[in-house]
Amino acid sequence: MEHPDDYIEINRALWDEKTQRHVSSAFYKMDSFLAGASSLNDIELGLLGDVKGKSILHLQCHFDQDSLSLARMGANVTAVDFSGEAIKKAEELNTQLGLNARFICSDVYELADKLEDQFDIVYTSYGVLGWLPDMKKWAGVVSRFLKPGGTFVLVEFHPVVWMFNNGFTDIQYAYFNKEAIVETLTGTYADRDAAIQKTEVGWNHDLSEVLQNLIDAGLRITTFQEFDYSPYNCFRNTVEVSPGRFQVNGLEGKIPMLYALAAVKK
Repeated sequence: MEHPDDYIEINRALWDEKTQRHVSSAFYKMDSFLAGASSLNDIELGLLGDVKGKSILHLQCHFDQDSLSLARMGANVTAVDFSGEAIKKAEELNTQLGLNARFICSDVYELADKLEDQFDIVYTSYGVLGWLPDMKKWAGVVSRFLKPGGTFVLVEFHPVVWMFNNGFTDIQYAYFNKEAIVETLTGTYADRDAAIQKTEVGWNHDLSEVLQNLIDAGLRITTFQEFDYSPYNCFRNTVEVSPGRFQVNGLEGKIPMLYALAAVKK
């Protein structure tokens, strides 16, 4: 799939700035997190299972409340993100909380140049795949870092969601991965009024593209689920239909908003 040659630099600049805004936003509930609240939802917790003593690689971790939540549960966590600002903040939180997670600043596709380990679990979630152009290459990275018999856990927003414009009033983009989507947007999902206006480059990945590339990389899908809600109020024009469950206003219960899977490396 063709893409701008500098898409990594474009998106890294965006996420460096987003990190600075997100840390202090109400969306991430930092005070509650520092006081001991977990950032993990029931969906991923159910797929991850008992992580005590397990080695976990968390891909595209942002400033990484999830990895620190997993470390609190007794996991040995290594986390990766391409944003230097995100990794810097994650390391600060790790020290502040007295945890022992390890953080690596790297683009996912270049991780093999910086890390040799294999892990019991590879985990990634919520708004991650759309920043990557090549699912075959991505699935190869997942397989490379999983031990034989290890489990991959993915929780991701459904590609149907990304077909709509920001207000969910019209279908704007293809379900299938036809081309790079280049946009200049204002604000961020965690703070709509944030003074951020930067270009971003993304891709929509249909379910078959994700699943088949994982299968081709030697993983066996053991669980696949779809959900009609988002656990985060991160989209425009949504309503909270029950505590912690957000659906698109006017499309309640009619479209998938999330999917989750677990897969085992053969």
